[in-house]
Amino acid sequence: MLTVEKIGGTSMSRFDSVLENIILNKKREKDYYNRIFVVSAYANVTNWLLEDKKTGEPGIYSKFVKNNTCEVELEQLLQKLISINKKLESIGLNQEEANRFISDRIEQTGSYLNKIAELIGSGYVDKQNILLAARELLASIGEAHSAFNSSNILNNNGLRSIFIDLSGFHDSDYLSIDERIHRTIKNIDFSNVLPVVTGYTKGTEGIMREFDRGYTEVTFSKIALDVDAEEAIIHKEYHLCSADPNIVGVDNTFPVCYTNYDVADQLADIWMEAIHPKVSKALELGNINLRVKNAFDPEHPGTLISKNYKAEKSKVELVSGTDCVIVIEIHDPSMVGEVGFDLKVMELFKKNDTSYILKATNANSISMVIWERDDNNVLIEDLKREFLLVIMKKVAVVCIMGSNIDEPSILAKTVKVFSENSINIDCLSLTLRKVNIQFVVGRDDFEKAIIELNKTFFLDA
Repeated sequence: MLTVEKIGGTSMSRFDSVLENIILNKKREKDYYNRIFVVSAYANVTNWLLEDKKTGEPGIYSKFVKNNTCEVELEQLLQKLISINKKLESIGLNQEEANRFISDRIEQTGSYLNKIAELIGSGYVDKQNILLAARELLASIGEAHSAFNSSNILNNNGLRSIFIDLSGFHDSDYLSIDERIHRTIKNIDFSNVLPVVTGYTKGTEGIMREFDRGYTEVTFSKIALDVDAEEAIIHKEYHLCSADPNIVGVDNTFPVCYTNYDVADQLADIWMEAIHPKVSKALELGNINLRVKNAFDPEHPGTLISKNYKAEKSKVELVSGTDCVIVIEIHDPSMVGEVGFDLKVMELFKKNDTSYILKATNANSISMVIWERDDNNVLIEDLKREFLLVIMKKVAVVCIMGSNIDEPSILAKTVKVFSENSINIDCLSLTLRKVNIQFVVGRDDFEKAIIELNKTFFLDA
């Protein structure tokens, strides 16, 4: 059975455990092949290269955009990556080979960036497009570093491994992402060798332009589709859980075990994603099941996400949500009975490149939940110019999800939990498919709502 397996950045930074739990797992009985590993950069490396994903703290790319130079920052990065290499020596990484590889890559990157800076300074090129190329170039370093190291370690542990660099760093071939993947792996005998592949793939369309920091999952899914994998597996540092362990506590959560792609999409919509929604859609249409496993709990089979799964009995499979959202309510008496009133609203949303998570309406009001962003005020001002009354409130969204939650008692239990804990519901949303019921609550009530719902549906069930 050929599988394609992605290892996330946090897991990569504990590669000793990955080696023991995933790659050299005793249960495989020395059948170590028929697997393709797609790896992320080590934890924080992409933050250093670009910008911090959570805080926005500038990385090398941000400084290059501002100053058109980053020689000092690249040298500092090199020392950090060499330090990472040193920590991997005990499990088989050849320090001389690894340090030479990453030193050469960073030196050549610096040369490319100097040329980009010269082009920008000439005034003859579109600055935005060439900066995107610089971003792609820098991003590729992280996965090249981790993939080279991993393959080197595997070979030094007695396996036959090859390093597959999809970054196209040393070629100028004008290939799409799909073409590069297919051309690179088409002649590999997976039964006899263990490929370790960069999560970054160079392509004419630019993998970061559409997916940005989700690009490793794009590579992962495209490889799975290209080889028609039996299963796609993501190894994370945690299980896909019944609730966020950071909120309810690790001991109060349970692996979901089984769900479907519809539920995975609902999670992705609130950025509690098992996988990027565009990536999961490709796997779903390709009839490839996705398994999410905990890299540090190797005995557990993880959670299998499939196209047609539906729980036999109606039940909540997980509780989730986010407190990084706002609700905008548009109130206008002229809305009643006017065909296409919503279209006016959506045209302004499209103009401001804004999508919504939840939408609730009545005769003369529309409430829409969107992500809280620095530029939301522009959208709100546009709406105020068009409609009678527009208000905004910082809120949270709490969701109960499952492949089969079509039972009145589930909604009743949820509302009872909110009532007993004095949690007011500002808006709610439920569709006919009944895989996700969304509740808009005050931000101060967010964690309390998650804790109490998790207790009701999982601890007291």
